[in-house]
Amino acid sequence: MKNFVRAAFAVFALCACAAGAEAATFINIATGSTGGTYYPVGAAMAKVWNDSIPDMRANAQSTGGTAQNLSLLSKGEAEVIFADGLYYFAYEGKGMFEGRAMKGLRAIAPLYAEPIHFLVAKGSGIKSIKDLKGKRVSVGAVGSGTEITVRALLKANGIDPDKDIRAENLGLSETASAFSDKQIDAGLVVGALGIAGVVEITTVDTAELIDFEPGVIGTLCKALPYYLPFEIPANTYKGQEKAVRSMASWNVLVTNDKLGEELAYSMTKALYDKKGDILNVSSRLSSMSPENLKFIQIPLHPGAQRYYGEAGSAK
Repeated sequence: MKNFVRAAFAVFALCACAAGAEAATFINIATGSTGGTYYPVGAAMAKVWNDSIPDMRANAQSTGGTAQNLSLLSKGEAEVIFADGLYYFAYEGKGMFEGRAMKGLRAIAPLYAEPIHFLVAKGSGIKSIKDLKGKRVSVGAVGSGTEITVRALLKANGIDPDKDIRAENLGLSETASAFSDKQIDAGLVVGALGIAGVVEITTVDTAELIDFEPGVIGTLCKALPYYLPFEIPANTYKGQEKAVRSMASWNVLVTNDKLGEELAYSMTKALYDKKGDILNVSSRLSSMSPENLKFIQIPLHPGAQRYYGEAGSAK
């Protein structure tokens, strides 16, 4: 009899555990490399959601970045992703997404801007994009998002990156070294405000930031609509006493229309209610603010839209 009771209890316990597992909501957050900003912020968001939403089981996954994140989302292998401006091309079905538009993409929140830093060597005499002709220019590592953006920027403004300049495919740390060794005249760097490589370059005083001309900004923003005019605030970098005219794309927290409205509402609300916990991980997320909804280039998720509407800041 005792064995029967024990067996019955074990079956009951297993059923209860199974029922609990079925009731749980699993959210995989596709982020970026462990050394970047996406991953630690994603882990912080997962903790916020797990602590704030009953039966939530959120987890941050390290990935190769936006392109892989969009693929994971489309396959149902991620429910929430971090994405740079490439999400716009995915939604519109342009570029590498030609013929396979992801019209189900929906935004949850704006994250932070990544401006283009126009750096020129001290004494180079470079004052504008047109002055780059014939110069040695760092355009980003081969195949990087920076290289794609820089090439588009140059072409949109009448400069052939394969003929008119001496293009150097350098990563950020390599660009810093090249300025120090006087091997390049200019560098176009895409990254968040305060990005380490630009801090290094300006701190050792081998190069300085200069403005993009308004016409150059307008031309790129037309060619790449996910770029918008942006000012790098004064004193962001050493020796930068004035704001610098630039343009930036915004990183966005993205899901799709398969995520339930009530869940999306709860997730959005929790992010803002516990924003301080996320800022403890990265101060860049101070720009995760309803006032920056205007920079998002795809529709908001209805659940997120409801939260923003209640907060008096609907897009």
